[in-house]
Amino acid sequence: MKVGDKVSWDTSQGTTHGKIVERKTKDFQLAKQQWRASEDEPMFVVESEKTGARAAHKPDALRARS
Repeated sequence: MKVGDKVSWDTSQGTTHGKIVERKTKDFQLAKQQWRASEDEPMFVVESEKTGARAAHKPDALRARS
């Protein structure tokens, strides 16, 4: 997966669609939460198509879509 890819992920409200906007390989903060990331275990910042909200997810939480 790479920046710009269209993906979907599960939330408490159901499935959300959006795109990857950043690939993080170092610890970072997003929405007042601290996230751990490394080269071996990267995190992806995704942006919802519907709301524009951003969230961080591990690669296995994201599904590629066309």
